[in-house]
Amino acid sequence: MSVPLWAWFAVLGVVLAILAVDLFAHRRAHVIGLREAAAWSTVWVLLGVGFGALIWWIHGAEFGQQYFAGYVIEKSLAVDNVFVWAIIFSWFAVPAELQHRVLFLGVLGALVLRGIFIAAGAVLIANFSWVLYVFAAFLVWTGYRMIRRRDSHLDPGSSRVLRLFRRWIPLSDAYHGRRFLVRRDGTLLATPLLAVLVLIEVTDVVFAVDSIPAIFAVTEEPFLVFTANAFAILGLRAMYFLLADLVHRFVYLKVGLAAVLIWVGIKMLLKVDLYYIPTTVSLAVIATILGVSIVASLRATRGQERRPLAAPTTPPFRTATPEEIAALEPVLTRRHRVDRRTPGTNTEPTEPRPPA
Repeated sequence: MSVPLWAWFAVLGVVLAILAVDLFAHRRAHVIGLREAAAWSTVWVLLGVGFGALIWWIHGAEFGQQYFAGYVIEKSLAVDNVFVWAIIFSWFAVPAELQHRVLFLGVLGALVLRGIFIAAGAVLIANFSWVLYVFAAFLVWTGYRMIRRRDSHLDPGSSRVLRLFRRWIPLSDAYHGRRFLVRRDGTLLATPLLAVLVLIEVTDVVFAVDSIPAIFAVTEEPFLVFTANAFAILGLRAMYFLLADLVHRFVYLKVGLAAVLIWVGIKMLLKVDLYYIPTTVSLAVIATILGVSIVASLRATRGQERRPLAAPTTPPFRTATPEEIAALEPVLTRRHRVDRRTPGTNTEPTEPRPPA
């Protein structure tokens, strides 16, 4: 697959334009409702599917199917990522109107980090073919571990990342609006919102370690790997607001995701020396596994209503009062100007002379 350099810049331009539109549409902090989340989710899915159709039309069915296989893998693994975000937001008791800002910056960081991971993976595969064995074994092991730990959940309170963050960075005890840093009594403090952002970025790195090898199992084209990742990640914010209150209903999704990882790991292992499983078959298997796990989950939990995750009885952080916010000092303080007059000269102000 030959992709000219201008196509890369065009895709990057489209991604930046989409991010700018999203940022402008949510420039004011407000609670994202279900209808708004559903509308934005539809927009992101249409963009991702439309780009896949463009790839199919220009480069043929094989590369089009590879893109869609990668897109479906990334989108499905992103659902598990969304559920982890819901746990983090619930534990930190992040005000609903501040969540979109954190997710926007988290997704922006995820795009950069995954771009680096994809470039590194492409270089490794191009120069060391044995890396495919490592990726395949890692995917199978990750899927097996996910099945064994399907009932375990992240506990932000015992997170090593949070402990290290608190050890090295002074942390405020309250949210101060949309601020990530505040200065109080001359001391620069991080707000809990910055701790949440750091934790979300770290969790995305962990998920990227699983998802990047998985997508390389269905396509080794860096352009398809990056674009499938980008269009899947762009819809994560809207997906969070759409699915965060439904975590309790997807009881078999983690098992389905584990089965997908094991499947693509076996596919990658066979592709190295034994047999290449056609992309059409691989895409059908992935879609079937995910479809069965979602339908089984919804049937097992039918009748249950939407409900947010239970927050701690005593939230670890509070919301600052308007008086506390008004009393904050500027984060960036100006240096005091130094008087460069000649030493010994009178620096006292003189009274103006009366007119003659």
